[in-house]
Amino acid sequence: MTTVQVILPIILSIGMCVALKVNTRLSKNKILLQEVKQAQLNTEIKYLKYQVQPHFLFNTLNNIYALIDGSPSKAKQSVHTMSKMMRYLLHDASNNKVPLVKEIEFLEHYIDLMQMRVSSNVTLTKSFPIVNQPIKIAPLLFITFIENAFKHGIDAVKNSYISIDLEIEKEHIKYSVINSSFPENESITDSGIGLENLKKRLKILYPNAFNLITKEENNTYIAQLTLKY
Repeated sequence: MTTVQVILPIILSIGMCVALKVNTRLSKNKILLQEVKQAQLNTEIKYLKYQVQPHFLFNTLNNIYALIDGSPSKAKQSVHTMSKMMRYLLHDASNNKVPLVKEIEFLEHYIDLMQMRVSSNVTLTKSFPIVNQPIKIAPLLFITFIENAFKHGIDAVKNSYISIDLEIEKEHIKYSVINSSFPENESITDSGIGLENLKKRLKILYPNAFNLITKEENNTYIAQLTLKY
């Protein structure tokens, strides 16, 4: 047996061992990198969700404050409604996913709260489905459209309207809020952190599984979201 015949198997064995160790280390590094990326995403999602809650609470408290002098009984009822919403924000909305039925209840409470303040020149229609399926979604995805509608789509004197519609179709949720627009008073496209926050959350939580449209035409603002749950 020649020297080459003796050494070659040894070199091959060493090479295989080195390759195995390198492959194992690369796999571990890949898993670690994925964990780091996931942790970063989770942190960003929590941050975005945290932005929604103070923003929402600030607007809601302003509305309750406006009722205190003129209508104490409505203000008292508003505080009771807000306490229900706070329970949702503190408990259910802290989870990654919530039952769709609970999210709808939250929207209903918010609408009831806002209706206490609006004048009789505002026409509001809403349509929410009876949810018989165990559908779960990321929390606080739908509130932004309604907040913006009440904030930007109502005039103190002119006739105003808000139409809210949510439908379940097979594996999709179709959600739209259509409201009057008064560009001479304030640009409705300037919706603060709400809409931008929503876009970021959707891109992270529902990549390639949503379609978001917002547009203004003929003194009407239209916001539509189709979501694959």
